[in-house]
Amino acid sequence: KPIAHLYKTQVYGMARHLGLPDRLCEAQPTTDTYSLEQGQDEFYFALPYRSMDLALWALEHGVEAGELAKALDITPVQAAAVYEDIARKRRTTRPLHLRPLLLGTVPSVDAAT
Repeated sequence: KPIAHLYKTQVYGMARHLGLPDRLCEAQPTTDTYSLEQGQDEFYFALPYRSMDLALWALEHGVEAGELAKALDITPVQAAAVYEDIARKRRTTRPLHLRPLLLGTVPSVDAAT
């Protein structure tokens, strides 16, 4: 996953920098799971991706909820709820990111590590 460490805003910025067509640089982010009137980022996180990127960055860098609130123009209580929502979703989806537990040796898998 060569760009998994990037925020969506960084991916879109890189696309613009590389001169990709506007239809790609301005496309609404999607997980391609269900077509909604609202963006899937707003459906899943209840925030537009630009705000979510800022919240993720702030959380990873130890920014207090009150400071995030100022940056997003929301209340400190709402910012704390955003942080808790991120933590809850990470806990819930953690098993999806774990390596498979093998019951025996699989040479092709062992060689890939």
